Formats: sequence, structure tokens, C-alpha cells
Amino acid sequence: MAKATKKQALGRGLSALLKDPDNDIKSVADKHADQVVGHIVELDLNSIEVNPFQPRTSFNEEALGELATSIRELGVIQPITVRKVGFDQYQLVSGERRYRASKMVGLSTIPAYIRIANDQESLEMALVENIQRQDLDPIEIALSYQRLIDEIQLTQEALSDRIGKNRSTVTNYLRLLKLDPIIQTGMRDGFISMGHGRALINVSDPDKQMDIYQKILSQSLSVRETEALVRGSKTQANPKKKPILPAFARDGEQVLGQQLDSKVKVSAKPSGKGSISIPFKNAEDFQRILNLIRREN
Repeated sequence: MAKATKKQALGRGLSALLKDPDNDIKSVADKHADQVVGHIVELDLNSIEVNPFQPRTSFNEEALGELATSIRELGVIQPITVRKVGFDQYQLVSGERRYRASKMVGLSTIPAYIRIANDQESLEMALVENIQRQDLDPIEIALSYQRLIDEIQLTQEALSDRIGKNRSTVTNYLRLLKLDPIIQTGMRDGFISMGHGRALINVSDPDKQMDIYQKILSQSLSVRETEALVRGSKTQANPKKKPILPAFARDGEQVLGQQLDSKVKVSAKPSGKGSISIPFKNAEDFQRILNLIRREN
């Protein structure tokens, strides 16, 4: 009887199996788990919730509309990935654009790969899969990298191995997060490229950084032009010039130095007001200088 029941449950298809409370799958060790996990299953869209760990925070409405048109004509070609969070309840791991576009055209189901994972595994899967498969903007990628480092506790080296990128690439993305939030927003909105952002990072003064950013926008500067502007801003930073001593102070500094056998420093303003600094090596040297001054007096 048990075998007949099993065959009957499987005979209804995977979608029906997942809606059978007597065969609810909660872990990979449960009965029928091997029949579901990793397989493509048609799931009700209403049984899927958006992943709170989704790194993509904005969606281009025009591109989403184009995807919806494609899905209306051809269907969902690439299945989404979900994780099981309860009986007939799922959470998106990747594929939110396909999920949203399917809802736009009024589909009731969507093909999905099912995984069983805890929140940390889900976060890692969502971030890694979206980084590799979705057209995220540079700041979204940088934020995804930072979340993997902070929340999954990966080093930059481990992260580069996990996502198949050079460590220098990971570092370049993470450095973008040091830019002014306004500049980050400009990059997310497509006003400037990652190349512009990487050039701006080299400007340590926030005000100068924003000045150059405004010039990029107003003059439609290329990345090379921006790099040249950044280099120019550094050379224009005038070093502090040593004040010129009046003639009397300059001559007096030399005389005192020779007379006291010490590297005397004299500072003086054009008005004549100033100070004299006489260094000494130790107590004996101090006494020597003091005796010379007294002798002159």
C-alpha cells in the first residue's frame, strides 16, 4: 500500500507533490527531496515572495517591459531559482526580473529551480548568482561584494575565488563605496561610468571631488579627460612656501650661528617682529651656549 501511495503521489507531478502536506519537504534528507531539489518545477507565482537579500534595488522599467513582451511571446526560457521556506512557500534567490515580468503579463506559474538553504546560504547564493548573471550597476556590485565580506565573513581573497574575479577587480569595486553618496547615485543612474568613479577616488578633498564631478556632467568629459583633470588638480595644489626673511634677520641668523656654533633659526615678519630659536644637544651644550651669551654681554 505504501508503494502504491508513493507512486500515486509522484504520478501527480512535482508541482502536485509540493502541494501535498503529507509529503512536505523541509530538508534534503526528507522523502522525495531528491525528486524536487535541483529540478525545474512549475510554481504558483503567488507562492513566491521577493528575496529581502536581493542586491538589485532598482529596475529599469523600459527593460522590464521588453522582457515582459518576450515572456508573453516565448514564455520564461530561463527558470528562476527559489528556496523553500515553508509548505508551498518559496523565496526568490535569483531571477527577480523574470518574476516581475511574468506578473506583468498575468502568468499564474513560473518555472523554478528549488533549493533548500538557510538565510546565510540564501544570501550568499543570491549575491553570487546575481553578480554573475545580472547586469548590476557598479555600485550595486560593490555593495554586493561588501555584503559578502561583512555578512558571510569572507576575505577579499576568498571573495575573489568565490566569484571568479581577480582580487584587484574586487578592490576596485569596493573603493567606489568611498565616493561621495551623490557621486555614487550619479553612477547608479548612468550619468558617469565606473572609469569616472575610479578616477575621482584619487581626489582626497571632498569639495574638489564634487567640483570635478560637476565638470564631468556639464562638459561631458570622457574618462581620459577626467583622469587628466584629476592629475591637474593635484599639481595645482601649491605647497606651503617658506616665508622670506628680511635682510637683517637673514644676516643675523648667520652671525649668531657662527658665534654660538649652533644651527640658529630666526623667523621675522616684514614689520620686524620675530623670534630666535637656538637648539642644544644636552645640558652641557646648553651651558656652553649660555656661557657664550653671557661672555658677549
